[in-house]
Amino acid sequence: MATSTSKKVLIQRFDREPLTGFVNIATYIGTEGIELLSQSGVVSVVSWPDAKSVFFVRDFRDEDAGETRRAFLSRPKLDGLWLRLSFRDGDTLEGVMPNNLLQVEATGLSIIPPAGAQRVFVPRMALNTIQVLGVVGSPLRSGTGRKRGDRRDQIGLFAEGEPRP
Repeated sequence: MATSTSKKVLIQRFDREPLTGFVNIATYIGTEGIELLSQSGVVSVVSWPDAKSVFFVRDFRDEDAGETRRAFLSRPKLDGLWLRLSFRDGDTLEGVMPNNLLQVEATGLSIIPPAGAQRVFVPRMALNTIQVLGVVGSPLRSGTGRKRGDRRDQIGLFAEGEPRP
């Protein structure tokens, strides 16, 4: 069974009401902006200067997805780069993106937000800064082959059989 290429989205815009509709995941990013099929069947393009973010939602009842928690309450559990995005209007949003810089697109980047949406696409034009808060699940630590409690690499402080204080 083939999966649908149309995804439900909520597009936040600067100084305007948000839009809901569908995007074709393979072709929604265009040269002029983001192509949106509204719930009433009208195709429109949200221009890059107007677009703030594209929230991929499970259901249109999640229309407040853009207004939910904007930061993680603790260190995220997902592997990747933990980012804080600062928008032109002063708003911020945290998220995690894969630790693979080849996945950064020329027009923007996709992150997994703390709550409220499956994924968020943020156009580069909407941002002032991108700050890396941390690297979660660093490959430098995960590939050592040692298990927790393995003491082969620790130095001995007491001779064998000597009582410890």
